[in-house]
Amino acid sequence: MIARRLFIGLCCTFFVSTAFAQDALFAKANQNYAEGNFKEAIDGYETLVRSGQWSATLFYDLGNAYFRAKDFGRAILNYERALALDRHHPESEANLIIARDEARALEMQQTWLRRHLQFASLTQFAIAASAAFWLGIFCVIGLILARRRSARVFALSILSFSIFAAAVFAIYKVVNEDKGAAIVTGNEVTARLATADNANSVLALPPGSEIKILSTRGDWVYAALPNNLRGWIPAKDAEQVRL
Repeated sequence: MIARRLFIGLCCTFFVSTAFAQDALFAKANQNYAEGNFKEAIDGYETLVRSGQWSATLFYDLGNAYFRAKDFGRAILNYERALALDRHHPESEANLIIARDEARALEMQQTWLRRHLQFASLTQFAIAASAAFWLGIFCVIGLILARRRSARVFALSILSFSIFAAAVFAIYKVVNEDKGAAIVTGNEVTARLATADNANSVLALPPGSEIKILSTRGDWVYAALPNNLRGWIPAKDAEQVRL
């Protein structure tokens, strides 16, 4: 019993100390940003990203640091990552527009369905699906156990399962369309017809341009490009939005 309590105590101490260290690192990165030390701020924020401490605020701050460092491609990448976690993050939305204008980045054309699914995030769709599913289950149990079937409870069960199906469909479509979504982070990147630097060019891609990675071959990725084009670009010159 004593050993168990000691183990639990050590675990709690570890997690508290880890959280404290992460908060201190975030505060230090913010201080470096405020003092104009953007490279140091970027290093601090990136360390937090690598540790898996993801949040819309972290990616937003990292995007701002890259923007001030004139690295517009990675600024746009991190604003997009912030919005992937929190679709309603107005600061990231506003700065993303500014960064795109500054970099003259190209955008992919979104499908009609994807545009209309942007009102909620994946987390919100998942919560809606879970709540609707369990409400539907409780309604069914109530109908089975009740002496008299209630038309309202029956209608509520149908509505709940309909909402569940719609939320699951939305999650599937968002995940499917976001799969492979990436941002060009390199400078003077040109998509080509083949995996060679001397192959014919397809499209010049300014930093921050949107692409969708379809496949990988060695050090190259084949991607869907803006303007309904496709081509090969070096893998090192693009990073996927979803980590």
